[in-house]
Amino acid sequence: MARRFNLDPTFILIIVLLAGRSLREGAFTDPKTWIMEKIIIIPAIFIGLTFHEFAHAYVAYRLGDRTPKLQGRVTLNPMAHIDLVGILCLFFVGFGWGKPVQIDPWAFKHRRRDELLVAVAGVAMNFLIAFVFAFIVKGIITATGSGWAASGFGESIYLMLFYVIYINIVLMIFNLIPVPPLDGFNIIAQVFNIGQTDLYWKIYNYGSWILIAIVVFGISGMIISPCVRLVYNFIALVTGLPSM
Repeated sequence: MARRFNLDPTFILIIVLLAGRSLREGAFTDPKTWIMEKIIIIPAIFIGLTFHEFAHAYVAYRLGDRTPKLQGRVTLNPMAHIDLVGILCLFFVGFGWGKPVQIDPWAFKHRRRDELLVAVAGVAMNFLIAFVFAFIVKGIITATGSGWAASGFGESIYLMLFYVIYINIVLMIFNLIPVPPLDGFNIIAQVFNIGQTDLYWKIYNYGSWILIAIVVFGISGMIISPCVRLVYNFIALVTGLPSM
């Protein structure tokens, strides 16, 4: 069973319009800064999406479903997990997705529990990656001093590492929004045992439109920004990095 966005022409048109707005606000006003920022953020996007989808595939496989393994998804090769439209959306619009991992729930011994674990795996992995890279940044600062980030090359490396932390937190928070096809909705569905009900599929069929409305009207920003700041500051407190 795969979770993905409904990419019909109207949905794609809305995404294009959002991307156009992003370009007008960034690329057309300060193109040099915009291009450098996008180059620096590429590793974070690939790492975040790859590890997120790998976690779904790996947990499903370990719980008895061979579907992800047969489809080549139990791997850290980014090409197995990157969805072109999803990565372009994350790059230009600010939200995106990887290629959905297909699972066979009937292969699980404890279907409800195991579907919940698979749903949680992606966001848990993003949280773990953010923590690991925070420790890496702190280790570099401890070893070399804070001045390393002041030079041109050092600053670029620091920003790449910072964006790995930041993007993984964003992916975690975004995917926890309880709207299909995001992991948050799947988690809610299993916790409240509505995964096999008509209500689940009625909500699921309109999930992409609900989500795009949340993004278009800025609701996602009101949800994500304070949550990202809260999670980052928690990680910063544990690792010793400066808070936001």
